[in-house]
Amino acid sequence: AEFWMIEPEVCFIDMEDLMDLEEDFIKYCVKWALDNCKDDLEFLNKMIDKGLIERLQSVIKEDFVRLPYTKGIEILQEAVKNGKKFEFPCNWGDDLASEHERYLVEEYFKKPVIMTNYPKAIKAFYMKIDEKKPIFNGKEMEETVQGTDVLFPAIGEIIGGSVREESYDKLINEIKSRDIPMKDMWWYLDTRKFGSCPHGGFGLGFERLILFVTGMQNIRDVIPFPRTPKTADF
Repeated sequence: AEFWMIEPEVCFIDMEDLMDLEEDFIKYCVKWALDNCKDDLEFLNKMIDKGLIERLQSVIKEDFVRLPYTKGIEILQEAVKNGKKFEFPCNWGDDLASEHERYLVEEYFKKPVIMTNYPKAIKAFYMKIDEKKPIFNGKEMEETVQGTDVLFPAIGEIIGGSVREESYDKLINEIKSRDIPMKDMWWYLDTRKFGSCPHGGFGLGFERLILFVTGMQNIRDVIPFPRTPKTADF
């Protein structure tokens, strides 16, 4: 199968800069579509999704919510106490399911959410570790990382990003602690071996962005030339 991803990587960036970049990037893309594809969007608004243009305009006008993972778990658990039913559990340390993400975006905040500071154990080894551990239900929890997921209505995660760990020694320790074979990671470690700088970046799923902008219901409908197993000769 195939998907397209946009991946900016920026030097001398911290968490606030990263979230600003993610939000500004999406807003720019949505505004460009509204300004340059008016006829297409009016057609889609009429034939596919009658609330499409209003939803796109709201993305530009409103600030995204910036939500630490720990606070998100508190909101989800409070919803369960109040009778909300989820198929999957939402305990601290769990990776959020799509139903959890969509509840936060579509029902609780009713706007895009940038979720941050996930537990280290459920994120990639190269994310920079937070200096302080979070407090949850009065207890100090495990380490978290400077990672972000941008969550969108009807889509779920549209961007995943992080501030990267630039220290060669810290990366080696993290790889060893996760039992990742060192022989498979030499090429990545070489990017830090002779010096690096603070940096971060993100990946945006291009088809997911198009899915949101067009109001289509199935991501297969926004891939111009699908290439999936046993369907592509080349």
